[in-house]
Amino acid sequence: MFFSRRAILKASAAAALSVPLSALAQSRPAPEKLLLSAPLTHPDWMLKPNIPWGPGGVHHMLDACKACGWSRVHWRTLDGGRALYASKLLRPEFKMEKDNIWDPQTDEEKTLYKKFFANVSEARRLQILHDQQRYDYATFDTLAEAVRYGHRIGLKIDAWVSIDEDDHGWGLASDFAKAHPQFRWMRRDGTPYRSQMSFAFPQVREYKLAILRELLAYDIDGLFLDWIRTGDIRDNPQTDANGVANSGYEQPNLDELRKRYGISPQDVPADDPRWVAVRCEPQTKFMREVRTLTKLPLAVMVGHPWHYRGMGDKIDGNPRGLLLDVKQWASEGLMDAALAAGYYRDGGDAIKACRALNDETGGKCDVWYYGWVPQTVADFQRDAAEARQLGAGHILYWEADYIDDRINAGDLKAVMSAAAVTSG
Repeated sequence: MFFSRRAILKASAAAALSVPLSALAQSRPAPEKLLLSAPLTHPDWMLKPNIPWGPGGVHHMLDACKACGWSRVHWRTLDGGRALYASKLLRPEFKMEKDNIWDPQTDEEKTLYKKFFANVSEARRLQILHDQQRYDYATFDTLAEAVRYGHRIGLKIDAWVSIDEDDHGWGLASDFAKAHPQFRWMRRDGTPYRSQMSFAFPQVREYKLAILRELLAYDIDGLFLDWIRTGDIRDNPQTDANGVANSGYEQPNLDELRKRYGISPQDVPADDPRWVAVRCEPQTKFMREVRTLTKLPLAVMVGHPWHYRGMGDKIDGNPRGLLLDVKQWASEGLMDAALAAGYYRDGGDAIKACRALNDETGGKCDVWYYGWVPQTVADFQRDAAEARQLGAGHILYWEADYIDDRINAGDLKAVMSAAAVTSG
């Protein structure tokens, strides 16, 4: 979400550990050229100076991506529970609720805001509030223009969907979440989350599939399902002290555990393999439904053993920490590519995360290397060398609008473009 995400990402990206590349196992031949892609959030880029609203702004963004050699752009379609495309299911971005992350109302919320944004001046906070209200996404379908212009200049445009999120920060909750509190995540102690919707309920899965059907009506080139964004940060931490998900305690899951094993979650620890497997199954059901819905290329962004959320809350990998059975997804061919998100603690880095995800998926799908838009040419050369040594032919750079902030953007664009394949 706009500046908030920028501040969090820049502050929390850890430096890569100095693992000798010669020591890395190479499961695939090192590719000569690399496929480069980037996710793109239109509202974030609109907060930069002199970006015009409407088609001109989209053209500026995609022209910059093209100049970088990024042949696929993952165009953001949802911001929390609001749409950046012409949706009949969700309200258009941007008018936030009165109580939102940039205008906290309670003392508790103000304290939380300061934890995330201690370095943001009051003047900047007010400017962000003002700037956000200038844009009404009911008047402009960003995805339609991105697809039209992107295809014209030779880019592939995927729909980036934060599939497990019905708010962002807070203040952008979906109407579906507001109307159906009975479908929310539940904690081990029985208390509900604010907006996070549980895939254990068929109604939630159908709602999410309906969103994808809307997006598939566009001439998109693929789907990029982001599973790591999970809504209202006032509900953090979403894991226990061991990094195990403190969610999934909804009634359908309780009933399934009782039916299979004759026990309740209170009879076993949170990381009991039987209970973890039961809580993972609704997300796997959804992925099967998505695979049935479309044969377009399907990429997913998931976690890894060094993952974290919020202010450093530990996430114990995909099954236990995020309730995502990525191994099963790969075994069933439910995705074409997977990406380990670039949030690292406990000594993690992009190399370790990429290797762990490759092991988890058993080589049954493509695994992309995760990088941050480079600051320097040397940064890109390091990323490219690591990706090649890992046998990863695809680097995803987080996130596209950063390129406008680089003082040496021209040199970066030239070097990246020279190393990139021309289409992806």
